[in-house]
Amino acid sequence: MQKEIKELVSKGEMLPLMEEFYTIQGEGYHKGTAAYFVRIGGCDVGCHWCDVKESWNADLHPPTKTQQIADNAASYSNTVVVTGGEPLTWKMDPLTSLFKEKNMQVHIETSGAYKLSGTWDWICLSPKKIKLPKEEIYKVANELKMIVYNKADFKFAEEQAAKVNDDCILYLQPEWSKRDKAIPMIVDYVMENPKWKVSLQTHKYLNIP
Repeated sequence: MQKEIKELVSKGEMLPLMEEFYTIQGEGYHKGTAAYFVRIGGCDVGCHWCDVKESWNADLHPPTKTQQIADNAASYSNTVVVTGGEPLTWKMDPLTSLFKEKNMQVHIETSGAYKLSGTWDWICLSPKKIKLPKEEIYKVANELKMIVYNKADFKFAEEQAAKVNDDCILYLQPEWSKRDKAIPMIVDYVMENPKWKVSLQTHKYLNIP
């Protein structure tokens, strides 16, 4: 049975599901929108400031049938956000096909470090210095979310912004633990460089998931 499950996971027909919940989108372009979040386990990017490090080890999260995930999401909302971990570690085509059969709006939050799979209505690309995105995803990203931990991150943000398509919306978001120092820097930077917008983790201010 274990071998059979591994095969289904490799095909994307089962996925290591860390958690799923219905909430208000807190960040980026769709902030304030009700959405069902599906958090897939597994990530080797390893950001030191990651606020869901428990998602990194896929073995800790039970392989779950994609049909069950899709049915759960559709019972709550017509918008679903697939996040992680790093969801593109796995084949996303079976999951997104099921979502689209249910006429759902399907979003992903990804570092872009792995090959893009699945069919998406909205791609939030959040590149990390440790493991850069695949070139292909820059062309199709709808929003670029750059996390600002210190001043050096503005240079990295500009390097990444130079690679995305012209319609991609550019966001600078303070790393939560450094927000008191990062927010003033971001405000000044956006005022001097208005192609950027400010993104805040409003769900944390609202005390919701």
